[in-house]
Amino acid sequence: MGKPTGFKEYARQTAAERPSLERIQDWNEFSTKLELPVLKEQGARCMDCGIPFCHTGDLLAGMAAGCPLHNLIPEWNDLVYHDDWREALDRLHKTNNFPEFTGRVCPAPCEGSCTLGIHEPPVAIKTIEKNIIDRGFEHGWVTAKPPRSRTGKKVAVVGSGPAGLAAAAQLNSAGHEVTVYERADRIGGLLMYGIPNMKLDKKKQVERRIKLLAEEGIKFVTNTEIGKDIHPRDLMEQFDAVMLATGATVPNDFFAKTPGRQLKGIHFAMEFLTLNTKSLLDSQLADGKYISAKDKHVVVIGGGDTGNDCLGTSMRHGCKSLVNFEVVPQSPEERAANNPWPQWPKIHRVDYGHAEAGAVFHETYATDAQKTLKDDPREYAIQTVEFVGDEQGNLKAVRTVNLDWSKKGENGAPFSPIPGTEKEWPADLCFLALGFRGPEQLIAEQLAIDTDQRSNFKADYGKYTTNVDGLFACGDCRRGQSLVVWAINEGREAARECDRYLMGVSQLP
Repeated sequence: MGKPTGFKEYARQTAAERPSLERIQDWNEFSTKLELPVLKEQGARCMDCGIPFCHTGDLLAGMAAGCPLHNLIPEWNDLVYHDDWREALDRLHKTNNFPEFTGRVCPAPCEGSCTLGIHEPPVAIKTIEKNIIDRGFEHGWVTAKPPRSRTGKKVAVVGSGPAGLAAAAQLNSAGHEVTVYERADRIGGLLMYGIPNMKLDKKKQVERRIKLLAEEGIKFVTNTEIGKDIHPRDLMEQFDAVMLATGATVPNDFFAKTPGRQLKGIHFAMEFLTLNTKSLLDSQLADGKYISAKDKHVVVIGGGDTGNDCLGTSMRHGCKSLVNFEVVPQSPEERAANNPWPQWPKIHRVDYGHAEAGAVFHETYATDAQKTLKDDPREYAIQTVEFVGDEQGNLKAVRTVNLDWSKKGENGAPFSPIPGTEKEWPADLCFLALGFRGPEQLIAEQLAIDTDQRSNFKADYGKYTTNVDGLFACGDCRRGQSLVVWAINEGREAARECDRYLMGVSQLP
């Protein structure tokens, strides 16, 4: 696929980002466009490897290896190289309902499993994917495609995140009448309120796709929480099948017993991100109905995408200082021997929030007590041991200790504290980005749904059927916290099984 010698001739190139000091002044997307000749060269780098792993979608060492959607990556790389963008878009949509989302927020496990990546920088798959769909919208190729006929069957989808929207899109394409219920005031779930606007523009990307889905015949109901506003048994009676795609929204709180946890100023990351995006969309932050980091000392505990999004949001507010604690040691710059291809490469990465904090606070870090020049707000192998408050019960500092990961600690901990490394960091706000432990349980209790040991709705992968007849589950509420691309995968597959349940057979992929 691509040009036979392209991987030898062209270096990897991805879209540039607007300068950090410029982009933190607004909430617009920070990536820029690549010119068509450059994109064709990037498609040419796909090396006709014979047995591609980029589209396998396996789990290796507990991590995604290759694309969970099984995208036809070598095919559309070749089509881009040959300047056949319309056909590339059709191939992309065969496996992915929402490439404009994954092209922006997916960590690209496909690139981690690219064969070229064994000895060279991998093909810029995510960049090519994003440009295929963006070009499709620009040229008017992406249009609503309502089903030609209806089956007379009705399906309710509970939750409008990536899993729910993918399930709804597929079920609607099969001719079923689909109604999506969302408890928030806007459709999109995680896509709308869990991911900041500068990474995924809500009006240009999310609302545009939702409008297309509505034109295709999907009905959306907002401000309606199943379990409170409507009993799930009533939903089961009104519809021929119900699909649960509620996400994993119960946050982990590993600091519940840490001294000072009750202080004002400590928030879960998703509370911070959700309120900020809602206020931004409602009033451009003029209503003040959000947690502001302006002129505040901010501590973010936990890495990953959510922690990074807290960094980027705090930078745009104009925080006074910013530090990010990660309990694990810093990852190596290149793959370790125990992390071979095609596993997801566990290497050190600098995301947009890290770069922005480094650009602004570079000199601040340089004058730190350790007198080391830093361009990154992260502190590794560090544990929070106490939250310190003032007389009014407000957070004013966070106390930490460094960790030795070569020496096991008490109670089987994989690390031990290093004596003499205790430190106090100023903090007016602390955001906990510690992941999620599972879905909320109200619906499960009301319908007596079986759950697994992690509280997820019990439904076998590939079948998606719960112990309640006609009730399906997909996405994070079934598999636990995961990637947007896995959620779309599960929504698509669960829709196929739901269609089979309703019709006896299914033509859905």
